[in-house]
Amino acid sequence: MLSSSDKDRRDVRHFAQPLVSVVIPAFNASRYIERTLRSAGRQTYRNLEIIVVNDGSTDDTAKVVEKMALADPRIRMLSTANRGVAAARNTGIQESTGRFVAFLDADDLWHQAKIEKQVNALNRLSPQWAAIYVLHHIIDHDDEIIRSCRPDVARGYIYARHLTFKYVGNGSALLVRRDVALEIGGFDSSYAAAGIGGCEDLDFELRLAALYHIEVIPERLVGYRQYPGNMSSNHLQMGQSALEVIRRSLAANAQLPQYAARSATIATQKYAFWEFRRARNTYLSLATACSISRSEPYFVVRLVLEKCLRVIQRCVRLVTTTANGQDPRRMNRSKFDQDNAPSTVERPDESAQFRRHLIRLTEVDAELSAILEPIAGFAPMTIDHQPCLRNRTRKSDV
Repeated sequence: MLSSSDKDRRDVRHFAQPLVSVVIPAFNASRYIERTLRSAGRQTYRNLEIIVVNDGSTDDTAKVVEKMALADPRIRMLSTANRGVAAARNTGIQESTGRFVAFLDADDLWHQAKIEKQVNALNRLSPQWAAIYVLHHIIDHDDEIIRSCRPDVARGYIYARHLTFKYVGNGSALLVRRDVALEIGGFDSSYAAAGIGGCEDLDFELRLAALYHIEVIPERLVGYRQYPGNMSSNHLQMGQSALEVIRRSLAANAQLPQYAARSATIATQKYAFWEFRRARNTYLSLATACSISRSEPYFVVRLVLEKCLRVIQRCVRLVTTTANGQDPRRMNRSKFDQDNAPSTVERPDESAQFRRHLIRLTEVDAELSAILEPIAGFAPMTIDHQPCLRNRTRKSDV
């Protein structure tokens, strides 16, 4: 049992730590918001303010948040008209008072050590390191792990690589210095206004990565929820949003070498192609496939072969399910554990072609960082990378 003096020292230590503002945009989130708030409130890093931006909800979101706030005074709610996730996050940033801001979607979960690990790592680095991200599991409506993201990470100046591999993967993984979030203008609400919201977090990350270094904790500390009806289940909108984000980023960074720009465009077209396929939009699917085939002539052939393989795998699963009476994909599922230590993440296998591609993009980042050094006062860049994400993970990915 702790003595009163031990408790006093513990409390002093918590408040000596920099304040972290947790910003949670919430629109009709009553189904999951209680679990999400408990996840934030149970962080081992205690010096938090938890700001829920109620983005014009018409369900019981406000009532649930108000009830939770009675039990945890760190929680407060701001209510606005429905303006979209970008505007809601910007409201939270503006109203925050912490040195750092961490974003959490209203249906996602955090491992209890996430913020502590991020703050400890970022505090050791100079201000040119503006943000830090973690890896994630993808969970269903019951908090069961459907699958895990690939353990592909990179750190330092990563703009060119992030354009292609889109490391962060979701809006609940990032912690950023508040002054930098304000400096780059926060999140861009024009995507939602144009009817193509969904990838505003990627846009924010790219504007951040173009100017600053980014750190990573290579552990799965986020439970990223997938379910029908959330924003990223609008596949048509997600595909269009991703293409527009990359188009704007390339236009704003004309100094990027053609190789890196082409790599980013093709990777994003592939993501958009699958989103259009899921949306059953034949025209956009075919148009995007044709665009990809100009750079990768065998793209369509690979699609056909992969389709045949998936049909075979589906038939095997059907036979196994019929024989055993249970879907083998669900037999060994476990729930996202917010308390226990995260499992060790192993590096994935890489092809020689992928390694060459990664090395070339890493060299581009080194060149861009050298250009920024005299402008932003960067120290010489140290390249430290592991294999990178091939595709951005969204709640709609399968």
